[in-house]
Amino acid sequence: MKLTHEQEAFVEAIRDFAQRERFETPEHDGHSPEVAARMGELGWYGLQIPEEYGGSGGSFVDATLFLEEVARGRIPVGAYGITLIVVGALNRFGSEEQKRELFGHVVKGGTLAIAMSEPEAGSDVANLKTKARREDGGYVLDGAKMWCSYAHRASHTLIVCRTGEGDRHEDMSMILVPRDAEGFTITPIPTLGGEETNELHLDGVRVPEEALLGTEGGGWTQLMAGLNYERTILAATSLGLAQRAFDDALAYAKERRQFGRPVGSFQAISHKFAELATQIAQVRLLVRWVASLTDEDPSRMLPQEASMAKLAATELAKRCALEGVQIMGGYGYATEYPMERYLRSAVVGTIYGGTSEIQKNIIAKTLGL
Repeated sequence: MKLTHEQEAFVEAIRDFAQRERFETPEHDGHSPEVAARMGELGWYGLQIPEEYGGSGGSFVDATLFLEEVARGRIPVGAYGITLIVVGALNRFGSEEQKRELFGHVVKGGTLAIAMSEPEAGSDVANLKTKARREDGGYVLDGAKMWCSYAHRASHTLIVCRTGEGDRHEDMSMILVPRDAEGFTITPIPTLGGEETNELHLDGVRVPEEALLGTEGGGWTQLMAGLNYERTILAATSLGLAQRAFDDALAYAKERRQFGRPVGSFQAISHKFAELATQIAQVRLLVRWVASLTDEDPSRMLPQEASMAKLAATELAKRCALEGVQIMGGYGYATEYPMERYLRSAVVGTIYGGTSEIQKNIIAKTLGL
C-alpha cells in the first residue's frame, strides 16, 4: 500500500522528533504525561478526533502510522493506543457533551482507559460480573476489573458492566467513571513490562446518568463494533516494536566483530535478518490494509482480517525481540541495553486484547471450522 506525500511527511516528522529527543522508555511506566502534552501541542493527539472538537481528524491509516512510529521511536506515550480505542467508542456512540469534554482532554495529551477483563472474565468477556444499578437518576457501580492498562493515567475509565439480569451478552452497558470518583480504587499490578496495568475496585461508585455511553443494554454490540479498531491499534503498536527490535539487532550485527568479521556476515545470522525483514514487510501491508478497509466502511465488521493483523503483528514482535536477544548474546540479555526490555514488552502483546489462541479461534471460525 503506497502512502500519500502527506502521510510520508507525517511519518518523517515523527521519526525526526524521536531521533532529536532520543527518548529512554521509563522502566516502570511507559507513559510520560509531559511528552504526551508536547505531542498534543503538535496536533498529533488529535488524530481521529473531528476538527469541531479540537482534533486534527485524519484517517485510521494515519493513526496506525502514528502508532507504529511511536513504538519504533521509543516515544514514551504508551497510553495513547488505549486512549485511541476509547476515542473510537466515543466517535461511534458518544453524546455531544461526552465528545466535547473528553475529546478536549485527549487533544491536549490526555489519557482515557477501558476496563473489560475481570478476575473470572478474561478471554470470556461475556462472563463479567461488575454491575451498575439505577439509583437517584444515576448509576451505582460495584465490582472488580483486572488488567486495565493505564487507568492510573486516565481522567476517565470506560467500565463495561451489567445493567440488568440478562445472561451473558444481554444487559451489558458501558459507563464512564472519572478517576477521582468516590469508591473507585486503582491499584497498579507489577508485571514483566513494569506497572502499566491495574486492578480496579468499584465500591458503590456513583455517576450521573449522562455517564452512560451509547444505549443501556447495548454494551455487547458496542464492544463488537470496536473490535476491528482495537485489534488493528494493537497490531500497529506491535509492528513498531518489531521494527525497533529488528533495527537495534541489525545495527549490532553490523558493528560487532567475532572471528575477524561482523557477526551479521555469518549465514546463520544473515538468514535470520532476511526472514524477519520479509515478515515485517508482510505484516506492515496487512496492518495498513485492514486500516484502509476500516476507513472505507467504519461500520463493516472484519473479524478475520483484524484478528489476522493482531495475531501476525504481536507474534512477530515477540519473535523479533527474542531473536534480538539471541543475536546480541550477553548484551541482549543485560538490562543495561534495551533489547531485553523489548522482549518483556512484546510478550504481553500476544495476551491482551484477545490472546493469540483466541485470534486463531476467530480466524478458524470465519473459515467455517
